Amino acid sequence: MSRLLFGLLWLAHFLPPRLLAATGEAAGAAAFWLIPERRRVTRINLAKCFPHMDEAARERLARAHFRAFVRGIVERGVLWWGSRERVERMVRIEGLENLKALAGKPVILLAPHFAGLDAGFARLACELDMVSMYANQKDARFSQLLLRGRTRFGQQRLVSRQEGIRATLSAMKEGRPFYYLPDQDYGPKDALFVPFFGVPAATVQGLSRLARVSGAAVLSCATRMLPGSGGYVLRIGAPWDNFPTDDVAADTRRMNEAIEQLVLESPEQYNWMHKRFKTRPAGEAKPY
Repeated sequence: MSRLLFGLLWLAHFLPPRLLAATGEAAGAAAFWLIPERRRVTRINLAKCFPHMDEAARERLARAHFRAFVRGIVERGVLWWGSRERVERMVRIEGLENLKALAGKPVILLAPHFAGLDAGFARLACELDMVSMYANQKDARFSQLLLRGRTRFGQQRLVSRQEGIRATLSAMKEGRPFYYLPDQDYGPKDALFVPFFGVPAATVQGLSRLARVSGAAVLSCATRMLPGSGGYVLRIGAPWDNFPTDDVAADTRRMNEAIEQLVLESPEQYNWMHKRFKTRPAGEAKPY
């Protein structure tokens, strides 16, 4: 099955941008009905995070999310097999000067899980060498393809979660910005229950602790999918002021609040299929 999927992605990358985007969105519309478990998770997440939104509006948002999410997968074919020039045309960078101004200094790029996450990494890889972490996939072929796709340009350093944070810190000391994705539920270990859209969410404390240990500046780094054949825009923010502090919990709340603001700009593009609230405080029922 995976060979067939990868073959289709390879074929799709030959399509012109507008047709490629339309194909991805059509596949996403179909996936909304073909993957009931993720449809259910998406609906639960949206109901928890947007309780004041009427049900019909949340349903439209859920469908739009599937279209964006699957389009992002289909367009990975360009990231994995397209030319560097095509990737550079597909993803526009705004705020690169904020990052270049910190050249030689430790930097953490806070990159939430938007549909364009991989597109943003691939585009930045055309400009500089980075470090990021990855989780091994159940399908070994998929893991291999992901790693190959993310290391096509430059000298990227991909660290597995099994290697731990020491390898990441070592790469940061070499001057590599850390493309960091801390906004998913990784279980109760080293996590605090911090509000995410008003819902207690198990949230790793890594951003605050890493910034403190490494002395790194933190910059938001969100990649947005543009309508039609418009590609993507990657926006790099200015360095955060007064971060980290001595209060890890407050720092972690600040991170979630920053992610919320980014989500509200393009709510359909955030990864609502992920079971963000699967880890619950003691005695609280599991929502999924």
